[in-house]
Amino acid sequence: MDKKYDYKVTAAGRINIIGEHIDYCGGKVFPAALSLNNAIYIRPNGTDKINLKWTTLPDEVTLEIDKLESYKNLKYGNYQAGAALAWKRAGHKVLGCDMLYDCTVPFGSGLSSSAAIEVSTIVALATIACERLDLKEIALLAQQAEREFAGVNCGIMDQYASANGKKNHALILDCKAVTHEYVPLNLGDYALVIINCNKPHNLVESKYNERRAETETALEILKKVCDISCLADLTPAQFEKHKNLLGGKVRERAEHVVYECNRVKLAADAMKRGDLVLLGKLLNESHASLRDKYEVTGKELDALAAAAQSHPDCIGSRMTGAGFGGCTISLVKRSGLERFKTAVAREYRDKTGYDCKIYDAEIADGVTVTKL
Repeated sequence: MDKKYDYKVTAAGRINIIGEHIDYCGGKVFPAALSLNNAIYIRPNGTDKINLKWTTLPDEVTLEIDKLESYKNLKYGNYQAGAALAWKRAGHKVLGCDMLYDCTVPFGSGLSSSAAIEVSTIVALATIACERLDLKEIALLAQQAEREFAGVNCGIMDQYASANGKKNHALILDCKAVTHEYVPLNLGDYALVIINCNKPHNLVESKYNERRAETETALEILKKVCDISCLADLTPAQFEKHKNLLGGKVRERAEHVVYECNRVKLAADAMKRGDLVLLGKLLNESHASLRDKYEVTGKELDALAAAAQSHPDCIGSRMTGAGFGGCTISLVKRSGLERFKTAVAREYRDKTGYDCKIYDAEIADGVTVTKL
């Protein structure tokens, strides 16, 4: 395979340690890139066409570079077309090429397979055109592709973490300023365990865009009484003072955002100090808020988190990603990993009737480019 192509480019899937559904509210989030990634093998072909193949699909798709906007409804290749179009519209060269996709990020898992595909597509196109890689610009253009082509009104976290992840580090990503700092992920006697509840989710058909609209309603109301530009600017004290201006569900959505932003700050401080017990407690609190205030978990994720939280070797567990299916992450003592995995899988099957999937994944670099 390698000899037929000029470059191998990868972009990572991601987990978010804490800070869920606040990236689009201007908050700081705490993601890390995974060794599960999307790899592209690419070579220029001297035409005005992009030919797409997959290692896991029999399909082959050809995209005409001057008609990229017409591929929005493709079953396969729409994310690639959207990413190439965003790159082209930003004034960059898009060369005809052959691209072979090999994705190890499970689809519908909440580990950002779409971001990995979008980011790696742009990096691959930039690489064969000999363009400098500006990872921040690439993340922003990949986000634009997801919004305009896939119809998911997403924040910047997934694409940014996919592009900028660093081995054995998490990022504290300021979604308002679009800047980050790296925090070493020193888990000591503990490991992060990623478990998929195996209920596929589709963000466009889920409540994701509805939740965004609810937070935007809260912001418009609270802006009239507080000097804020985004919901994440609101302190818990300000929220408590003015929450009566918000009704019902809108108040609960805003409450989650305000307190989740605070949990990210506490979690980052805990990680820097090596206080993993506090980090675990914050994971549990985050899941409860996502379940009760934001209502994005569902019975499968709740069953998985509850099974993990009740295990003696686990100090914290929560859903990661947008919810409505996908994965949990759990902080588990290394000495009890196998006991934990066996017990949680059994309890989850007893509660739901089907099996979960446990991933062996490391915290890895976001983007890699290899000349073949």
